[in-house]
Amino acid sequence: MAALGLLASRGFAQVPEDALRASWYKISGTARNQAIGGAGGSLGGDISSAFINPAGIGMYKTNELVLSPGFGFYNNDAKFRGSGNTVSGSGFMLGTSGVVFGMPDRYRANKSAAFAIGVNRLADFKNHISYSGQNNFSSFSESYAAEIAGSGLSLDDALNSSSISFPGRMALYTYLVDTLTIPGSGTEVVGTPMRYALLNDTAFMLRQRNDIETSGGITEIALSYGGNSNDRFYWGFTFGLPIYNYERNSTFTESDESGNQKNYFNTASLQERYHARGIGMNLKMGMIYKPVTSVRLGLALHTPTLYGIRESYDAVMHTDLENYNAPASVTVSDLNNGYSPMYRYDMVTPWRFLFSGSYMLNAVEDTRQQRGFITADLEYVTYGSNRFHNSDEDSYDSQDYFSAVNNTIKNIYKGALNARVGAELKFNTLMARAGFAYYGNPYRDNALDAQRMYVSGGVGYRNRGFFVDLAYVHRITSDSDFPYRLSDKANTFATINQTGGTVMATFGFKF
Repeated sequence: MAALGLLASRGFAQVPEDALRASWYKISGTARNQAIGGAGGSLGGDISSAFINPAGIGMYKTNELVLSPGFGFYNNDAKFRGSGNTVSGSGFMLGTSGVVFGMPDRYRANKSAAFAIGVNRLADFKNHISYSGQNNFSSFSESYAAEIAGSGLSLDDALNSSSISFPGRMALYTYLVDTLTIPGSGTEVVGTPMRYALLNDTAFMLRQRNDIETSGGITEIALSYGGNSNDRFYWGFTFGLPIYNYERNSTFTESDESGNQKNYFNTASLQERYHARGIGMNLKMGMIYKPVTSVRLGLALHTPTLYGIRESYDAVMHTDLENYNAPASVTVSDLNNGYSPMYRYDMVTPWRFLFSGSYMLNAVEDTRQQRGFITADLEYVTYGSNRFHNSDEDSYDSQDYFSAVNNTIKNIYKGALNARVGAELKFNTLMARAGFAYYGNPYRDNALDAQRMYVSGGVGYRNRGFFVDLAYVHRITSDSDFPYRLSDKANTFATINQTGGTVMATFGFKF
């Protein structure tokens, strides 16, 4: 918990939630792959293999062009301190699309290679959550008071110090946080930054509200190469270039619900606008082995992605302190010589280890006689290994902050298992598919119930080199959102339960 006290030293990005956002993926791929729960680690023969187990690209012996448009929708049910709010949304998306070039060996029929160029939406950040409730336990201003008190700086020095977060400095500027001396109150606190209303903490009731709207996503471009030896052993690798784009607009508000008009607080709000963008690189390696014709076993390793991120941040704080001070407002640019700040940093995502197995029904060489398959993936993700590193040469005072964030990531996240199963039944040119996926809880604290479940199904048609697949994926997810973090008491948080779905179509032909 000691590291949490330093997390207030930035009022923008580089917090543990940003690391999880960049590594906790959803089901993706073509409609075929999504219909079977995303379990494509040992099947091959689908361009989705480039992003799961590139050995599957080695099964291609012909050329193929694929396009996968889709549409998604969601419904968020947020619970915060006994109250609930519901928000819905929707939008278009793109599943795995691209082209594969098969290169059969003209001299050996059971040996070949293939090259693929693909694009895939790994994560979609389009979301809107809103929650509110009463709180007589803590205030967001406490995090700024603790930050300033822990800095050892005087108030004048803290107001102009780049080591103090912009929200912390804004809280000072508007007198939301200050050393407290109230004549005639019988209580005098000198030299300790605090929020005025905490004088009457036992009788003080806040109405807190948080509204967060996000957009963007992670879109990865993949260059894959796979090989085939004797139609029994397949291998491959993918060089990935993920493009990261995340935008967040939020408004957090606290207001006095005690009815006391002389407790030096009426309302305070912080509106933030944050945008991070960057590009990364990673490597995926894998193999698929057929011990017998009807069985396929797959292994894959995904290295961490190294991102170079550039972010911008802007905010405005409003406070109304009733009989203590006149209402005040301040923006980030007011404290930064008229400019909104820009920052650069590096982000490293977790390792991923994948084991997969498939059983083929009527596994004969003539694909027209095959009757389908049953397949399963087991994936382990090292969420606790997410890391941030400073890449801004002008920000020499940030290293302690990044170390604190990385220590916090190790303390609050852990490795988690993801499981995916799917099946397909083939009726000549028509196919029926179904699948299920479970993504485990990445938090060490069992009180933070965060998991993702997906139930999927679909149909497909293949004939004369042309194919079309349709899929529907229904998701049931849960997560936690912290409006602020404190180091000296339990953190209050909202539980977000989301339901929604994705409709995906894939069109393709061989050439």
